[in-house]
Amino acid sequence: MVKYVLFETAFGYALFERLQSEEIGAKLEQIQESVEDLVKFGKIVKLKAFAPFKNAVHALENANDISEGVVNEHLKAFLEMNLPKPGKKSSNMVLGVVDKSLAGSIQSELGYECETSELVLELVRGIRLHSDKLLSQVKDSELEK
Repeated sequence: MVKYVLFETAFGYALFERLQSEEIGAKLEQIQESVEDLVKFGKIVKLKAFAPFKNAVHALENANDISEGVVNEHLKAFLEMNLPKPGKKSSNMVLGVVDKSLAGSIQSELGYECETSELVLELVRGIRLHSDKLLSQVKDSELEK
């Protein structure tokens, strides 16, 4: 079951934690219904961490790496700092990733179990739809780097 979702933006990486994984939001249909309503969707995911890009060049490099399925040092450090270490304790921890090649690279290089299902796509769709509100916790000073 997906516990975290990686969301790439033009200004940085965001990691969302999926709440209520068993009750509300466990089924694809429930998530599809909740996506349109920020109040309902806000009960399904919350922002766990954000790592801004240093500048426009850094953002472009990261966008290129993502499109090629490459886990660069910035993404690696972000995930290792904010996710539980892979192992027995976090055996039920699954990271939702949109891009299949990036998910494969994360899994092989870092050992995190990744999922690229329809459920992940719906979660990312909701995050993208409500990103202005969900990322409102990120300080403007962090984005101006």
